[in-house]
Amino acid sequence: MDIKAVILAAGKGTRMKSETTPKVLHEIMGKTLLGYVMDNVKNFVSEQFVIVGHHAEAVEKFVQNNYENSKTVLQSPQLGTGHAVSMVCPSLENFDGLVLILCGDTPLVREETLKAFVEYHKSSNSDLTVMSTIFDNPTNYGRIIREDDNSLKCIVEEKDATTEQKAVKEVNAGIYCLNWAKFKSSFGQLQSNNAQGEYYLTDIISWGKAQGLSVNAYILDNSDEIYGINSRLNLAEATKMMNRRNLERYMVEGVTIVDPDSTWISEDTEIGQDTIIYPATYIEGKNKIGKNCKIGPCAHLRGGVEVCDNVKVGNFVEVKKAKISSNTNVGHLSYIGDAELGENVNIGAGTITANYNPLTKTKSKTVIGDNVKIGSNSVLVAPVELQEGANVGAGGVITKTVPAWALAITRSPLKVLENWVKRQTSEK
Repeated sequence: MDIKAVILAAGKGTRMKSETTPKVLHEIMGKTLLGYVMDNVKNFVSEQFVIVGHHAEAVEKFVQNNYENSKTVLQSPQLGTGHAVSMVCPSLENFDGLVLILCGDTPLVREETLKAFVEYHKSSNSDLTVMSTIFDNPTNYGRIIREDDNSLKCIVEEKDATTEQKAVKEVNAGIYCLNWAKFKSSFGQLQSNNAQGEYYLTDIISWGKAQGLSVNAYILDNSDEIYGINSRLNLAEATKMMNRRNLERYMVEGVTIVDPDSTWISEDTEIGQDTIIYPATYIEGKNKIGKNCKIGPCAHLRGGVEVCDNVKVGNFVEVKKAKISSNTNVGHLSYIGDAELGENVNIGAGTITANYNPLTKTKSKTVIGDNVKIGSNSVLVAPVELQEGANVGAGGVITKTVPAWALAITRSPLKVLENWVKRQTSEK
């Protein structure tokens, strides 16, 4: 059965206190909140609809630049979650499949969780399934109220709940799966007779019950996955939660993380067995690190980095959009950006690939062949190529191709002034 996703991303995010960045485009380790949600469904849905509102142009640009089979739909004005989903009704007029509804500010939910949720919906022959979870302290969440047969009766918001209902610890996780053909007409019949004057998505439950449709709730075991981002405090906490589970996965798979408390690694980074990540290392974005590597301490990989086997990236090294081939060493205090390094290369301490032209605002590539040796404190001014086996003397400033097995030296001749110090001292 075909599945499409609707992602709610129109909210202002007032508590984020940001005038320029919409809530869903705030980042965790180099990736937007919305990006996490879209990545977690793109492999099993045929199309994604992102509902945009505040800062619509920025969100639209992000979606268009990064995701195929995705469309943005404007919600203006924003009249609630039910109203938001209704915006896709014209696009899904003839659709007869499943629609998965998610929030764009819940980056921790896993692809595996969403797949299991959809499978539960199918196997239960549900027409509508709501994801729920159990909280020891369910304050401020809508409570899941079940029928005697364990199907879903309704969701009661805390302000409307009785004392008995407030004692319920099962809460609404805000993710829905529904048979679109059976529920699409509900969105034209929602009422806004509430204190906020909004159209609530939760009202489709009572609508479905009145139509005699099957409505159920699926309990998510790990409640951390539906942690929502509403403030910078939430953003920091979600970052910690995500990093903790990332590091645990890497360690289980055979990676040594010397100090998990000071190490940050994005979930889109692949790391091979027996690699060691030293303390205070920050790895963001999408990267691939091979086996038996040593990274850090205090290294920064900024995304788009491929590190092959048996590579050392030393302390205080920054790498961005670069490939470092096997058995290569990048010495401390170096910057490697927009570069391709061959095998058995040695990059001396303090070496920089000068990849950015601030006048033209363009970035150029540095290509370093196999067996090249770069002396300490050198600058490689891109675009430039150092062919196989070339050597660069310490302090070199390289602005043109260095042929294979050649030595490039750009330092001025050394002058030694005998007894200069003594003369300076005696004159005083």
